[in-house]
Amino acid sequence: MNIFQKFINKKQEETIIEKTENGFIYAPMEGKVIPLKEINDGVFSEEMLGKGCAMKPIDGKLYAPFDGEILLITETKHAIALKSCDGIELLIHIGMDTVKMNGKGFNPLVKVGDKIKCGQSLMTFSISDIEKAGYVTTTAIIITNSDQYKDIEVLAQGHTKKSEKLIKIL
Repeated sequence: MNIFQKFINKKQEETIIEKTENGFIYAPMEGKVIPLKEINDGVFSEEMLGKGCAMKPIDGKLYAPFDGEILLITETKHAIALKSCDGIELLIHIGMDTVKMNGKGFNPLVKVGDKIKCGQSLMTFSISDIEKAGYVTTTAIIITNSDQYKDIEVLAQGHTKKSEKLIKIL
């Protein structure tokens, strides 16, 4: 495979959504949507950091859930904070207790301060590395400023493809 074919394959995989709607969070990965209450981590299941949902990813790819900006990538690369153009602050925490992996298996494709478009590739991560380390891949998707909104409605259920509408902010 030549260099151009690799570029073409990457572009086909990454589908930027040109027309997004304010007040929506689009699925940042493909996988099964899980209610926060079902996560085996009290910080998330009791909504201590905010409301949202979780997803069990089917591959190790994370995409931008809206147009906005990267606020933070943890030193251990397992979590990323973003802010949408309309003010939604979001934490995406890949796996449970994956902080203990010290970045192994996580490859950010963006940096703090980058402007992002919905559907843009943000990170790759190794599901097998996470599972081999004894952790689950369940990924928390938390609106950290959810107290500023009237309601947070999880729209998707079951298997959801990346960039489908996931959460509506009211």
